[in-house]
Amino acid sequence: MSGLLHRFGSFVASVGLAAKLLAGRRYWLLVFVPLIWLMVQAALLLLGTREAFEPVAAQNTLIGLPVALLAVFLGGRIIAGEIDQRSLEIAYTVPGGVHRVWLVKLAAAISLLLAAMVLQAVVTWVLFVPFPVFLSLYGALQAVLFYLAASMGFATLFRSEVAGAMASAGLLGFNGLISGFGGNPVVISPFWNPLASELNDPAQLFAIATQNRIGMILAIAAIVALAFSRAERRETMLGS
Repeated sequence: MSGLLHRFGSFVASVGLAAKLLAGRRYWLLVFVPLIWLMVQAALLLLGTREAFEPVAAQNTLIGLPVALLAVFLGGRIIAGEIDQRSLEIAYTVPGGVHRVWLVKLAAAISLLLAAMVLQAVVTWVLFVPFPVFLSLYGALQAVLFYLAASMGFATLFRSEVAGAMASAGLLGFNGLISGFGGNPVVISPFWNPLASELNDPAQLFAIATQNRIGMILAIAAIVALAFSRAERRETMLGS
């Protein structure tokens, strides 16, 4: 039991160090960055330039979208950040395999994003609109994790944080164009929102929800696996 606790404590300490590598010494400040989006929305409401929010807006407009943008930033730094910092060759010397480094950094990024989502959700509930908590937060988390994985994958493919962020931002913009960030419920979209669906048949809505949720889990797992597989190719990643 004590050995298990020691290993868990070591893992938590490693995640903290990885968070510093991803975002600097004051990495915890990133948790508050998405709140800027809510401040803008609050200002628009006070100026009367937009109508009050409905619960359907919580998942993507108020929570998912701003945190997904943060995910794009963090995802690009998980693997490609080692290239830009010229520390990738050192990472390959880690006992047990370089994938252990990526896993800890991925865990650190997910921890920061979860904290940002919780804070975003609390402020949304208190200041903007109550919403179905589990339904909306799961949908927002799905989009956040997808763009975290996509950014990591693109950055690894292009061996550049900037190129990965640009490709992910382009994908995010295209997704928003075809799905309205969940307002137009496209089943293949990470931002798919059941509250925006016009279907009245619960069985049909459940079937589409199952397709979307399982499909996104498989897509995220596949992207992460492909990114790690490419990152394991030392000659390719270190080549000029």
